[in-house]
Amino acid sequence: MKKLLVVVATLSLAGIAVAAEAPAIFAAKCTMCHGKDGRGSPAGLKMGATDLTKTKASEADVAKVVTNGKGKMTAFKGKLTPEEIDAVAKYVKAGIK
Repeated sequence: MKKLLVVVATLSLAGIAVAAEAPAIFAAKCTMCHGKDGRGSPAGLKMGATDLTKTKASEADVAKVVTNGKGKMTAFKGKLTPEEIDAVAKYVKAGIK
């Protein structure tokens, strides 16, 4: 029973750590096209980058686009872990703060 609790606690802390990294991941991987505030950088807007502050997409749909790419957007499958992708999707849906 104690081992199970340790595993659950460790996984929970790992999820918290990845969520805390979401702003840094967004800054490193997304701002060149989506801008620091998510509204789009000049270069990104020229390529059709979405204003993430106005997205109506669900968190799951955001994660799917981050994973597989869309249009000119790079796919991050294999470049980010599924946990990192989920954290960035949550960060985007929370308003990129």
